Amino acid sequence: MSEEIFCQLAEGACEACRADAPQVSERELPPLLAALPEWQLCVIGEIKQLQRLFVFKNFVEAQAFTNRVAELAEQHNHHPAILLEWGKVTVTWWTHKIHGLHRNDFVMAAKTDRLLL
Repeated sequence: MSEEIFCQLAEGACEACRADAPQVSERELPPLLAALPEWQLCVIGEIKQLQRLFVFKNFVEAQAFTNRVAELAEQHNHHPAILLEWGKVTVTWWTHKIHGLHRNDFVMAAKTDRLLL
């Protein structure tokens, strides 16, 4: 079931979000998180966010991945926080307008995972 949800997310569309859009509910959260096992739910300043650390062999590979995430974000007009370090990239998705998680964030996390393929 988690693989099926992952595919739906990765192939899904990132929809334009409004300030009154609903956050992902507590009931919706567990299956979405199960579909993205490498992503962690974190709360920063009372705002729920999705975060994942990607590890690479060197800075050049990490930078190339960062650029792919940036291109993906631009294509979908939904932008994460990206921390680039030597051999590591931390990507954090959340929806600024609603101060929390929207389904779009899970769609973008799945699309980010697909960049590794």
